[in-house]
Amino acid sequence: MSRYIDVVLNVPLDQAFTYREVPVKDGEEAPPSDSLFGLRVEVRFGNRKLTGIICAVHDELPETCAVGEDKIRPAVRYIDKKPIVTRELYEMARWISSYYISSIGEALFSMIPSGRRETDSSGFSFSEDETSFKKCTLSVEQENAVKGILEDTGSFFHYLYGKTGSGKTEVFLRCAEAVLGQGKGVIYLVPEIGLTPQVVQAVVQRFGDTAAVLHSQLTPSQRLGEWKRILEKKARIVVGARSAVFAPVPDLGMIIIDEEHDGSYKAGNSPRYHARQVAMYRSSKYRIPLVMGSATPSVEACQAMQDGSIKKHTLGERLAGGKMPEIKSINLSLKKSGSCLSNELIDEINKTLAENRQVILFLNRRGFTHFFHCGSCGFEMKCKNCSVSMTYHKSENRLRCHYCGYSVQPPTQCPKCGSLDVGYRGFGTEYIEAEVRAKFPNARLVRVDTDSVSHKGELQQKLSDFKDGKYDILLGTQMVAKGLNFPSLQLVGVVLADTALHLPDFRAAERTFSMITQVAGRAGRYFPDGKVLVQSYSPDMPPIELAVSGNIDEFYRQELEQRKILGFPPFSRLLRLIFRSSKQDAAEQAAESALSILDSCREEDCYILGPCECPISMVAGNYRYQILLRGNRISRLQKMASHLIKGYSAPSHVYIEVDVDPVSLL
Repeated sequence: MSRYIDVVLNVPLDQAFTYREVPVKDGEEAPPSDSLFGLRVEVRFGNRKLTGIICAVHDELPETCAVGEDKIRPAVRYIDKKPIVTRELYEMARWISSYYISSIGEALFSMIPSGRRETDSSGFSFSEDETSFKKCTLSVEQENAVKGILEDTGSFFHYLYGKTGSGKTEVFLRCAEAVLGQGKGVIYLVPEIGLTPQVVQAVVQRFGDTAAVLHSQLTPSQRLGEWKRILEKKARIVVGARSAVFAPVPDLGMIIIDEEHDGSYKAGNSPRYHARQVAMYRSSKYRIPLVMGSATPSVEACQAMQDGSIKKHTLGERLAGGKMPEIKSINLSLKKSGSCLSNELIDEINKTLAENRQVILFLNRRGFTHFFHCGSCGFEMKCKNCSVSMTYHKSENRLRCHYCGYSVQPPTQCPKCGSLDVGYRGFGTEYIEAEVRAKFPNARLVRVDTDSVSHKGELQQKLSDFKDGKYDILLGTQMVAKGLNFPSLQLVGVVLADTALHLPDFRAAERTFSMITQVAGRAGRYFPDGKVLVQSYSPDMPPIELAVSGNIDEFYRQELEQRKILGFPPFSRLLRLIFRSSKQDAAEQAAESALSILDSCREEDCYILGPCECPISMVAGNYRYQILLRGNRISRLQKMASHLIKGYSAPSHVYIEVDVDPVSLL
């Protein structure tokens, strides 16, 4: 008599499906029931063949099954010989499904590798720099941090807060070493593997074969090979980007999150999980330390350090032999030419090239050029309700807020000083690259952004070539703001700091401040003469002024005060609903219909903002409208959103995205 198996499929239906177990061939014995949980199995679903995960085994047809025994199909075949999903991972998938309002299948399949057969993983290619990774004597600050993290049994959440180059990586490695010495495993998260090669190399060189690296250059089958090494305890420390937080490490003893503030820890597809939130879940459930670190903590982490829910460990000195670079802002409002490079920046680039040293020019690629600006006093238009930048819509000649929908006619003169020198500012990426090539025709220039890096390994090769001195100027976007060290780098120029600042997002100030501070941290790491020039139309605005002056504490004080007044995180919680469709009317009407449903089930102390067009109103041919839910308790917002998702049948050509704790509102 055959048994029945419950199978979870990667479909947007929040349930498991019952099948008969895979038929046993003559002369063979059926595998024991306790060996089936967590195996991948191939099944027929409708007229398709899909891969599923076995989550339960029954001797009799479960009473919850909605169809009769004669309708139950047999599974086609088992894909694995050993389970690849543990019970811990399955429970975590159930939590993710509930917290982020997705199906259990979407949650589970976002966690596991998709390879069908195991192959050897190819090693990640690193530029050799042995001297950087030798075990060194810890400073007093580093020793205190390691001791505080390992010996504090009262706190599970720790934060290593220190300026760029202050030795955070060595503290992480020493903590990991101690945990491995106790026979436990470690997960070490980095924002993007390709942009943090020094960190990954340090882990691999320090721990050898016991390290597993999960990165985007591995094929699905290679990832499966690494996954099985982890399950079999052949790899005890796992380094990887966002999804490595799900690594099935037996006896997990610590999770490390480097550059905690980085937005890439948030998933862009359903379930839209945040690796930090998942790490906190695992840390709390298994009572193990979570160690985060950054020179520019997220505002949420900063508030948690202040209220004591995260324990802070500070590193104040730079250990690499250099010192913090000289940082200066340049006011572009005083420069009337159409050039995107000021005379001061051009002069410094020429001096740097004459000394055979290197330059990084940073372009904040993601930004709105259409922000209202007064050339006389620097005034910008903000929403009277939400205090975020308003965006100019040329088609209707109005400035509009993408949170609450408030709009006004663009003023013909500055509301603050009365000047007629008003307009919309910004530079395009291609324009900047063309000007740099024209101004410095003899310089060897390399560009690093998502458009110019398309081939496998190309990013790593370009960064390695720049480090080896094959290029003089590196032109880059956010990619170059992260943990990269270049010994010959003398000058960093931020071409336009304003673009991120004028995004219609309440996190715009935080991102601008972090960007300038992180980019500045690339200069002067090995020499005492590093320079950073920050070009801006608004150099007196707090995020830019305080980043340039290095007054980190004052920035966080002001930003927290502003967030508290406006009721934005960390003093509230947000849930974002996006309605997208190839038909604009359909997306807009779906959002309006959803509003009435949400209004009818509104929880106590919960607010509904919108609906209105998303700031980026069209993506991939789809029109986008959004509703923001805001309240003090995320459970109430989740309850409202769940009621909507389960109780509202959107038209077939409208898709609803649910984003719990969004990091971007564009």
